Amino acid sequence: MTLSSNDTFSKKLALLGIPMDLGAGRRGVDMGVSALRNARLAAALRALGHTVQDLGDVPVRIAETMDALEQGGLVMLEPILEACRAAYQRLSALPEDVFPICIGGDHSISLGTVAGTAHGKRSGLIWVDAHTDFNTPASSETGNIHGMPVAHLLGLGDPKLSSLAGGWHIRPEDVVMIGIRSVDPRERELLLEHRISVYTMKEVDQLGMTRIAAETLEKLGGLEKLHVSFDADALDPSIAPGVGTPVPGGLSYREAHLLMELLSESARVTSMDIVEVNPILDVQNRTAQVMVGMAESLLGKRIM
Repeated sequence: MTLSSNDTFSKKLALLGIPMDLGAGRRGVDMGVSALRNARLAAALRALGHTVQDLGDVPVRIAETMDALEQGGLVMLEPILEACRAAYQRLSALPEDVFPICIGGDHSISLGTVAGTAHGKRSGLIWVDAHTDFNTPASSETGNIHGMPVAHLLGLGDPKLSSLAGGWHIRPEDVVMIGIRSVDPRERELLLEHRISVYTMKEVDQLGMTRIAAETLEKLGGLEKLHVSFDADALDPSIAPGVGTPVPGGLSYREAHLLMELLSESARVTSMDIVEVNPILDVQNRTAQVMVGMAESLLGKRIM
């Protein structure tokens, strides 16, 4: 047996909450921010030797105070833009030696978090999710923006969403998706058109997570920044029941931890999202606790 050191290089971590469920069709993920804090996310990371500053939450409008009218095929466009701009501004103002952990909230928060943590530089995006979230207003079957952030980060779709960070965009070759098992038909066409690297659960079963992690890091080699955006529904619902869009057949507990551990060992990840935790649908805050464990593994926790 090969033993590895428990010692990790201490990082400066910053937690930023974006308590938003405006991009989703099912309510409750706005409370995921509190659920993750209640699961002692900050304390767990401090126990690994990191310094942790909780920056609080960005302001998000409350859905019940507004009419949920579509704007160009997009539900809640303006308040989502407001929250994502606020997240972008808070994150882009942080020193570059800070490792931000952005907690949501639905996955539309990534429009602001991925752009904000990039600091205008070329960045790799590791999208761990049951869904590719590569819809545009023209391809979406629902108009829910939490199914669209990756396409807009590439500069596609609605001009307001795709220009949130000015002229900065992710390059298609700098995106890797892992754990995918639910893709809309027109979304699939867009993924193929832009040649996005996608590891479905079939590839996870066939190749194994060690190979997938190695191929991901090789593909994104040379990039100064890597952002991990982890949707709780990437995990199988038996492990993470508290999500709004559960899809059977997801990542196992060990597969997900192994991915985080291998990414941690690379020492190349510079920021993270934790999204789509819905405590209304959860059992004794289990999903938030599991996701805290994923953050611990990415930030250096080892058994031996």
